[in-house]
Amino acid sequence: MSEHASEARMFARRRRANVAGGRQHQHKVKVTPEEEALLLRLAEAQRVTVPRLLVEAALASAPGETPTERRDAIAELFRLHRLLAAISNNVNQIARATNVTGEVHEELVATLRAVRRAAERIDAAIDGLSLP
Repeated sequence: MSEHASEARMFARRRRANVAGGRQHQHKVKVTPEEEALLLRLAEAQRVTVPRLLVEAALASAPGETPTERRDAIAELFRLHRLLAAISNNVNQIARATNVTGEVHEELVATLRAVRRAAERIDAAIDGLSLP
C-alpha cells in the first residue's frame, strides 16, 4: 500500500473510531429545520456525521477547533510538504541550468511564484491550527 493511500484513509473517516465496550449513553437533540440544514452543511464540509460534529464541537479542546478541523489542517500540511518537494526539484533544475548558461530562465519566475503560493498556503494551514 502506498504512503499516499494510507494517509488518505487515515484522514477520510467520517465516523468516530469504535471504543471498547461501545458507547453507553446517547442524547436526543431537537433542532429546527434551519438548524438541521446548518448542521448538515457543517458536517458535510468537515466530512463527518452530524453526531460526530456535535460531539467534537462540544468536546473541542480549543474554541472553534474540532479534531476533524485539526485533522484537515494536518492533511493540508502533508499535501504542502509534497508540493514543496516538487517545487524544490524545479528550483534545483533551474539553478543548475542557470549556473551552466549564466542566463536566468523564464521558468524561474513561475517557480518562484509557486514557492510564494505554497508559503501562503502553509501560513494559512498553520493559522488554522490552535497551538497550545
